Amino acid sequence: MLMDSGRVITYLRVWVFNSSKSHPILKKKQKATPSSKVKTGKLPLFDCSARTSPDSRAFNILSSLWLQMNLLDKLKRQTKEEPGEVKAPQVQVPVYWLETSDTVSRRYEFEPDGYLSVKVVNDSRPVYHRVVESFLNKFFPSGYPYSVNEGYLRYTQFRALQHMISAALSVLSTQSLLFAAGLRPTPAQATAVSWILKDGMQHMGKLICSNLGARMDSEPKRWRILADVLYDLGTGLEVLSPLCPHLFLEVAGLGNFAKGMAVVAARATRLPIYSSFAKEGNLSDLFAKGEAISTLFNVVGLGVGIQLASTVCSSMQGKLIAGPLLSIIHVFSVVEEMRAAPINTLNPQRTAMIVADFLKTGKVSSPADLRYREDLLFPGRLIEDAGNVKVGRALHKVVKPSKLQEWKEIFPEEKFVLSHGNKWTDMLLEHNATAEDALRGWLVAAYATSMEKSFHEPSASMLQDAYDKMNSIFTPFLCELQAKGWHTDRFLDRTGSRFAF
Repeated sequence: MLMDSGRVITYLRVWVFNSSKSHPILKKKQKATPSSKVKTGKLPLFDCSARTSPDSRAFNILSSLWLQMNLLDKLKRQTKEEPGEVKAPQVQVPVYWLETSDTVSRRYEFEPDGYLSVKVVNDSRPVYHRVVESFLNKFFPSGYPYSVNEGYLRYTQFRALQHMISAALSVLSTQSLLFAAGLRPTPAQATAVSWILKDGMQHMGKLICSNLGARMDSEPKRWRILADVLYDLGTGLEVLSPLCPHLFLEVAGLGNFAKGMAVVAARATRLPIYSSFAKEGNLSDLFAKGEAISTLFNVVGLGVGIQLASTVCSSMQGKLIAGPLLSIIHVFSVVEEMRAAPINTLNPQRTAMIVADFLKTGKVSSPADLRYREDLLFPGRLIEDAGNVKVGRALHKVVKPSKLQEWKEIFPEEKFVLSHGNKWTDMLLEHNATAEDALRGWLVAAYATSMEKSFHEPSASMLQDAYDKMNSIFTPFLCELQAKGWHTDRFLDRTGSRFAF
């Protein structure tokens, strides 16, 4: 018996004493030898002392063996009678997710037969709450109030009041200017002229462009260039308006509409660009000095424009020649300006370039290394060395019922989903995924694509091998990435679709 001998002997002694009255051999032996008494409630199992007779020693040995056999039988019966662990019936939980687009929520769910069902989630809240939420979604930052610091609401309230008073004063100033020019317009006429030419169409352009804030966060350089192109387009329409006096209001209004969009895009991208240059928390100083330089050269430009208007551009022909040349110089200058800015936030293009460089050289590129290599016109192009990854496609357009469980098993506790296709790899992120999660998914896709090229055909374990390889290098990779100055707390994927199981 592979048991503690002391425990077994003690247990057997007690058991013999308690069951000696019912044991036939013990009963008989006790009657034949009345002098053998059990002392202190214990019966010795092996008593081979000299004063013990041979028959008594044989009797003790047989009794001990008989007790051990009975004990083993009893333990076996207890083991057999123990009820086995009752496994709870496996309930197949349906896989579903919610996607929100333009304040409309849709529920996607795989049915048992494999089909995908789509249902619009009805909003049972009162109309007042829905209107307030729609207002917050349109005019407040994403994630408000948790995405902003304390005091933002009070700042916004007084800013709105300030702009309202400013607009009222502008109407009065327009009326005064028209009066000074020798006209006698009524207040209603002054308001109409101000609305059509300056305020109305320009404000419409601002409102439309304000809905593109997430795209501007992701690609500030591209939108800054687009802002100047729109501004030049609006200026060109204003310059050409005397050629069609009967369409003066329409042409001038369209020009101000383009200028309104340009103003919003330029202002929205100003802060990310200044932030890329801030090295010691001196963002305010950078902003103030940048605005001072802009103001200075605006004054210089006004002087140049007055000189051109009085000489070369005094006629329409001169304006048609000088205007396009100035516009080309303007756009070229802003392109070079944006190329010099080392943006240190991660978007799809910069993430793909970092991963591609890392797989090629084993080194992490800095923001300064990538600034002149970014594609400012077509930032969504695929990079083959980085796995040809596309980010942000809707989950119901990418997912396959047969692959969903496989993805879960390969990527446990991850906040990304990969779908490896023939031409590209789709990567979907959860709502709370950060740039670190996007980097992990991108590295897996890049390693998987590299392995597929080596073996010329995909294997079932390819994604798992790529995932293991990513885990082995990710910690030093992330440390070096942060040391280079990249921000990894947020991934700017434009308005790409995200999911939540």
